Amino acid sequence: MTTTEQTDFANLNPDRVIDAVESLGYVSDLRVFALNSYENRVYQFGLEDQEPVVVKFYRPERWSDEQILEEHRFTQQLADTDIPVIPPWQNDAGDSLFHFEGYRFSIYPRRGGHAPALDDMDNLFQLGRLFGRLHLVGASAAYQFRPKLDVVSFGDDSRRDILAEVIPSSLRESYASLSEDLLRLVKQRFDEIAPTYIRCHGDGHVGNILSRNDETWLVDFDDSRMAPAIQDLWMFLSGEHDNQQRAIMELIEGYQEFYDFDPRELGLIEALRSLRIMHHAAWLARRWQDPAFPKAFPWFNTERYWGEHILQLREQLSLIQEPPLRMPY
Repeated sequence: MTTTEQTDFANLNPDRVIDAVESLGYVSDLRVFALNSYENRVYQFGLEDQEPVVVKFYRPERWSDEQILEEHRFTQQLADTDIPVIPPWQNDAGDSLFHFEGYRFSIYPRRGGHAPALDDMDNLFQLGRLFGRLHLVGASAAYQFRPKLDVVSFGDDSRRDILAEVIPSSLRESYASLSEDLLRLVKQRFDEIAPTYIRCHGDGHVGNILSRNDETWLVDFDDSRMAPAIQDLWMFLSGEHDNQQRAIMELIEGYQEFYDFDPRELGLIEALRSLRIMHHAAWLARRWQDPAFPKAFPWFNTERYWGEHILQLREQLSLIQEPPLRMPY
């Protein structure tokens, strides 16, 4: 993390949050609660005589204004087609990204709920329908400013930064050799399948699904980018091969009510899982100078952590060579 980022977030206290939000004409009731977020800073913000809102302050130097606004436009487009997402609030001029003393922030309605149970096949079917609807809209246009999920940014760059900065010397050679072999197979899968890239949520896991009173909301598009459609589905799969096979059948059955799924993309699941594992480790390393990260992830950057990380990659090297999951018919 750069010095700018450290200074920016270190100086973001409740008084500054209140000043920023009140600069838009809101009146605070002085109740400001930090929510569970590390990449950005997110707060529940109490308002006088109104429901609380959620205020999101963007990490400096992560996304440009154009990239943030592109995400906002996508979520608004989804909401306009009755897909249950939560776009940011807009003022009378149509602005959704605001600036205050060097900070950039947006405001969202508050929604509550719990994660759906993924061992319930009906939940998986409904999630498939949700993402099928999302991808029907997502495929209608392309991002112009946001990046795509590719092997270079998630794999090669992650490997480079880990080898340059954090891997213990005792494990460096093992990691270097293993990650090179794994990325070679990942690149091979992407080259063989040549997937279509569409606007995706990008981080479709159960923590970004809120269910309550028969309503389901998809939240947090901060990682939205151009990606293969399977990127929004594979994180709902877990457990042994047979469990994953049953789950993917339900997901795709619901999905195809709205959008055609390319069965070749099932061959990308373990490749994408491998990239996510590598990218997550590199993300922690890049953010380690942010004081919030050592507190939240005290186990990171230890020899034990990196030993277990290498074991994970070794498992992925095996899994990526196994036959992929099958379509439901």
